[in-house]
Amino acid sequence: MTSSKYSTDSKTQYLADQIAALQEQGLYNRIRTIDSPMDGHVVINDKQVLNFCANNYLGLANHPRLKDAAKKAIDQYGIGPGAVRTIAGTMSLHDTLEQRLAEFKKAEAVVTLQSGFTANLATIPVLVGKGDVIFSDRLNHASIIDGCRLSRAKIVAYDHNSPSDLRAKIEATTEYNNRLIITDGVFSMDGDIAPLPELYEVANEHDIMLMVDDAHGEGVLGNSGRGIVDHFGLHGKVDVEIGTMSKAFGVMGGIVAGKQVIIDWIKQRGRPFLFSSAMTVPDVAACLEAVDMLENSDDLVKKLWSNAELFKTEMQKLGFDTGHTETPIVPVMLGEAPLAQAFSKQLFEEGVFAMAIGFPTVPQGTARIRVMNSAAHSQSDLEEALAAFEKVGKALGVI
Repeated sequence: MTSSKYSTDSKTQYLADQIAALQEQGLYNRIRTIDSPMDGHVVINDKQVLNFCANNYLGLANHPRLKDAAKKAIDQYGIGPGAVRTIAGTMSLHDTLEQRLAEFKKAEAVVTLQSGFTANLATIPVLVGKGDVIFSDRLNHASIIDGCRLSRAKIVAYDHNSPSDLRAKIEATTEYNNRLIITDGVFSMDGDIAPLPELYEVANEHDIMLMVDDAHGEGVLGNSGRGIVDHFGLHGKVDVEIGTMSKAFGVMGGIVAGKQVIIDWIKQRGRPFLFSSAMTVPDVAACLEAVDMLENSDDLVKKLWSNAELFKTEMQKLGFDTGHTETPIVPVMLGEAPLAQAFSKQLFEEGVFAMAIGFPTVPQGTARIRVMNSAAHSQSDLEEALAAFEKVGKALGVI
């Protein structure tokens, strides 16, 4: 069946057919258009709704201090970097951000890139290549998977958050040159945390480099949001820490933190660093302001966790299945994609923006509403959202 929306020919008909199949299966992703700043409330179709979709954990995406910092930097430095840093040079602003982030993360060095996704694409292929082996958690993020594929190293998946299976896979893999263990820090669809101390013990036991992608731990875990390495006190033991500034930091950009030699090597051979322009001036300035705020106060981090605990506890009391989350990410497990989409649609009618997540983002039969808590929400916001979830859950027979 072909959707009437498309004008197709023989070269593109198969794409229209696949889109039609997604629509029939309830897996077609319809993207909402937002007509307001990203905040605890947003405006969609002239309607103000509570926002539980964004990764804006600390409510910094529309914070006046970040906006002011960006405006001032534009007046001083302009907008864009002009070209890649290895050709056009690097702005002092970029150097300052990397120095400040290294201090904040308690790492030897940091390099920034355009996003967390490109940080993984830059890092993995320069650490391992053909003839090497990567041991990767089965539920690692798509950017890790793509970075592993680009490296041309052999990929060995180990069971999710299982140090024992990782150890078994390592012992069963006898042909290799270099080896690398990679895990997400916080798994974005389930909200659970990697057992990093145990993974470090396995890595140390076998003398293997260890890398963690802490995209959803930045600004969330650790002292003042310093991340999962700080959370577990593993400074100097985890070789590479990937992060992002597009979530809790409220801006845009990727972070690679770790040993100086690794950061220097990425600057020499990391393709997204060598062949794509750096972060824009306002992004860098806003990120610097976010670092200042986190260094000087952990109030927003505390509020985030308080909001998340309240929401999760009350949802469980209502009878919802919230999976195995250990973080402010709260998956509301519903099962089939059509039910999740219907649930999301009715939530929106009740004034709550919370999107359905289905295959291929999560496995078949595990569709859900993923609730992203934020410090930007007040207690009355949470109460309003809980009332909406209760009403829709009862209407659809979920609770």
